[in-house]
Amino acid sequence: MASFDSYKASASRWITFIDSEFYPDYLDEAKVVYGSVLEQFATLVGEVHSSADLLTRISQEPNPSRTQLLRVFRKYVSPDTSVEMLKRKNKIPEIIAEFGTRFRSLETVKQNLLSRPDPDEAMMAVLYEYKSRGQKGYELTEAFFLWFNKTFGDDYKIQGPPRAGRDVMLNEVLPNFESRIPADFLISRPDKTPLVLGFARYDSDRGGAQEDDRTGGNRDKVTEIRKYASEKKVPLKVLFLNDGPGLTLGSMWNDYAALETYGQGDVMVCTLKMLDSRLTREWLES
Repeated sequence: MASFDSYKASASRWITFIDSEFYPDYLDEAKVVYGSVLEQFATLVGEVHSSADLLTRISQEPNPSRTQLLRVFRKYVSPDTSVEMLKRKNKIPEIIAEFGTRFRSLETVKQNLLSRPDPDEAMMAVLYEYKSRGQKGYELTEAFFLWFNKTFGDDYKIQGPPRAGRDVMLNEVLPNFESRIPADFLISRPDKTPLVLGFARYDSDRGGAQEDDRTGGNRDKVTEIRKYASEKKVPLKVLFLNDGPGLTLGSMWNDYAALETYGQGDVMVCTLKMLDSRLTREWLES
């Protein structure tokens, strides 16, 4: 079977492009979705006495508006804090204590709001970018599930969320597996013998330290899973379903090729277009 590395010379032919919307085509939808969010944010700014009070007040709002308001708060008040951090309501006092001195003052926030056009299309466009984050990854996994069930559905079982949903936790599906490693899917025989743990990722772009962190973390997963398979005498392998133009940037392709080599036959790196030729019954049962 050809290795992932052997596809590098014609890499662009093996990449799946999942369409993105063009700017400014999505602005009309962005106005509908986020116009009320910006209005609510401005109203809250007028009701509180400090930027810290503003964060506390936003944290009391119900979702989904709270998350959207937190995104606006981060842009106007505290770019140091991630939205994921701010989502944790019980951590708000701690966040204010640790980061509050770096919050932009409420008076400056008010002035900046007044200086912006109404509607603020630039901010709406920024917020709209959040809306599509993760969607390409969902489309990638859904396409894989459809392909797998069509190709192997009669003989093997695939477990995991085709789109959004709870990850497959290895410590929950593999007896005596100690680490809490999340996977995107698990392929097994009808008798529940685990065969393949899958990790899916769509990269529109990627580079620098993110490359190093990703591939280093994947190598650790491979090491731990192969050790478990050896100790428990199970034919467990690892599939990295990676796709998108980001694979062709920097050292990504070489890094994943090296990861496949490191797996010594127990690891496969594949794009959607490679599935028919690479993800075979022979490899599943090897």
